[in-house]
Amino acid sequence: MIGRSACVFALGLALLTACTPKDVVSGGPEKEPAPKVGACRVLEPHDIDQPSNDSDVVSCKDAHTAETFRVGTFHGKLADASYDSPSLGAAVYRDCNREYMKFTGADDSLALRTILSWAWYRPSEDAWKAGSRWYRCDVVGGTNNSSDLVDLPQKTKGVLLGIPPDKWMACVNGPTVTDAVRIPCTDKHMWRAVTTIVVGQPKQKYPGDRLVEVQTRDYCSDSVGAWLNYPIDYKYAYTWFHKDEWLAGNRRSICWAGTHQ
Repeated sequence: MIGRSACVFALGLALLTACTPKDVVSGGPEKEPAPKVGACRVLEPHDIDQPSNDSDVVSCKDAHTAETFRVGTFHGKLADASYDSPSLGAAVYRDCNREYMKFTGADDSLALRTILSWAWYRPSEDAWKAGSRWYRCDVVGGTNNSSDLVDLPQKTKGVLLGIPPDKWMACVNGPTVTDAVRIPCTDKHMWRAVTTIVVGQPKQKYPGDRLVEVQTRDYCSDSVGAWLNYPIDYKYAYTWFHKDEWLAGNRRSICWAGTHQ
């Protein structure tokens, strides 16, 4: 039995073999080796918001829905933080969001208008107790709200450079965009994420839900109209974000154009 002495005591055994220190196996948790950048995996939507993930690595030539683009290490106060400390997520967001855009080729606007996203994982809780302090960031083909994650190409680096194909762009097939599941724009859809608008400056304090929503509504009306080349009649919608996203660094809202595809 792992974690116990290797000695076996049989009932009625006349001679007992003595245990020596080399026979004793430590019963404490063990560290987990850091993952490797470039590793591919098959993840499901429910995997995205989990704290850790031990899915098997698969060949990137085979079907996969995730690719590791960043592996880092927590140092200093972060290394001493509790397993579920919000400070870990804040630090990873700053690092991996920046690296995600470099890796995919997305800018601030495109990063909000694609079906691609990223997820991060830390070691298991037992491995954390044993001293593992790495984190892993994966680009994934969807979000935790997606029905399914889409397969990624063999090489995901630079996938959003230039004008990305519709299979990577976010659309919605429903009457509203509120809490709707994003789908690739190659699928039948009623809304397309076409632009984003800036609703605040980097060092600005959160102005409140009402002001952000009103500003988003007014700006998106103009932005979508311009994107559609100012038709007489058009439909637009918008997605705005709250204080938590603001504190994480987001200063943009998403503008959606009504479509008939």
